[in-house]
Amino acid sequence: MPWKTAPNTNRANTVMASAIGIVSGLPRSGTSMMMKMLEAGGLEIITDHVRAADEDNPKGYYEFETVKTIQDDTSWLPDTRGKVFKMVSMLLPHLPADESYKIVFMRRDIDEILRSERKMLERLGKPTDIVDDGQMKRLFEKHLKDIRRSLEEWDHVQWVEVWYNEILRGDVEPSLERVNRLFGGGLNVKHMADVVDPSLYRQKA
Repeated sequence: MPWKTAPNTNRANTVMASAIGIVSGLPRSGTSMMMKMLEAGGLEIITDHVRAADEDNPKGYYEFETVKTIQDDTSWLPDTRGKVFKMVSMLLPHLPADESYKIVFMRRDIDEILRSERKMLERLGKPTDIVDDGQMKRLFEKHLKDIRRSLEEWDHVQWVEVWYNEILRGDVEPSLERVNRLFGGGLNVKHMADVVDPSLYRQKA
């Protein structure tokens, strides 16, 4: 396989046997953190390690480049059953309805997302003024409204919403409870909580 999994065996993995786990959300919304939490909790995660950890994500991006092909190729999806991968929320509508998905949808204050994205682009030496922040915020808000409506309507999806802001401010338990229930109650929530690093909460609204 072109990717690497972190194998574990627990009740959550049994629940996941026929389902596909996905961590999704807008860019810079805490999806990498949640991937690391699920890995610590005992789930098998999929990452290809193409994108290395850096100053913006010092604990890794947990990217899986293959997801970008989903509009044209879904042949790889069956091999991800029982595992979890990361997918930006704009690609969720392309998930075929003949599979079952458990989705952790990450939310974060949009102003923080925009600040974090701008900081990353500045560090990479890329332009930051292609789209006005106000316009981008409106686009993100519309997208979130549309995708949440879809998530509520799709019969092939079970999902929970988790706020990055709450976790990094120390209100971890409610989020962990929702995620643990989604995966059948077999996650190691203590190990998941240990992953949280408040020092990485650098762009605050």
